Amino acid sequence: MAKKKHRKPKRSRDAASLTPGQWWERAAAVVLCCVTFPLLWVGGLVTTTKSGMAVPDWPGTYGYNLLLYPWTTWLAGPWDLFIEHGHRLLATLAGLLTIGLLVLVLRFDDRRWMRVVAAAALVGVVLQGVLGGLRVLLDERLLAMVHGSVGPLFFALTAAIVVWTSATWRLARPAAVAICLQRAVPLGLVTTLLVFVQLVLGATIRQMPVTASPQTFAVAVKAHLFMAVIVAAACWFLAMRLLARGVPKPVRVFGVAAAVMVFLQISLGVFTWLSKYGVPRFAVAYIGTGDAATLADGWWQNHIVTAHQATGSALLAVILVGTLLAWRFAPTMTATDSATARNLPPTGVATA
Repeated sequence: MAKKKHRKPKRSRDAASLTPGQWWERAAAVVLCCVTFPLLWVGGLVTTTKSGMAVPDWPGTYGYNLLLYPWTTWLAGPWDLFIEHGHRLLATLAGLLTIGLLVLVLRFDDRRWMRVVAAAALVGVVLQGVLGGLRVLLDERLLAMVHGSVGPLFFALTAAIVVWTSATWRLARPAAVAICLQRAVPLGLVTTLLVFVQLVLGATIRQMPVTASPQTFAVAVKAHLFMAVIVAAACWFLAMRLLARGVPKPVRVFGVAAAVMVFLQISLGVFTWLSKYGVPRFAVAYIGTGDAATLADGWWQNHIVTAHQATGSALLAVILVGTLLAWRFAPTMTATDSATARNLPPTGVATA
């Protein structure tokens, strides 16, 4: 009886194209990015459930070293303590992973700019930790808002590092047929900025003090809704650019992701409004009142609101990475291409 031949498992493009040192560098970047997103989610839960002051001291936890706090007390304690201490533990893990990433980049990556990026990531995670600590020590809502706004920036940076350490980025060559990517890059940069401004507006609403006037809250909400329309349109136009004919597959993937995540984010925004404030008055005649709102600070409300915040951070990362890949694969603009793009005759070509 003939023996069956065992096929060797296929190696991924990254694994086949990277040196062992570069593979470890990329693995560290992927793990850091995967840890940072749950960190954002838990941080959002801290804000949603108003658990930011559940542990009044920092950098320790009720006098204990952060890492030596009794795990039985943590797991069996009240929910706000569980969330806040868990957030701190995840943040510590992210900081340690960032240190490890920097060491690997310095050891195995000869790109000077990549070393600067890795060092900036370490500075960013330390800054974010200090902001979180000062927010506790000073019990200051403004610091909480800044802390909540810097987190998505750090996550977007970790997502960019994942791409920069990949074989796709290292081996990419301009796609001559994808002229549209040249126009996608500036649109992507503007869209990235718009998404971040929208995240800041959202953080402002979430951290607005109870002493704020109804007029102030109304202005912030209207600005958030107005920006939502602009951001959705910008993301949609960018997605169409990234999905144009001839665009390389790595770029198209993020075009699809951008379109899907915009739809998801809008849906979560609608559910967030319904869960917190009920059906708007102008829509009562069409869909009825239903339940005015879910139970205040209930499980569903907390997780829907937090999902809306976390998805916004993920959208920022997707738009940034899609823009970076568009720049990487965009062909170099020649005089002929430039003239064609402007519907003008190329230089040196006579016209009738």
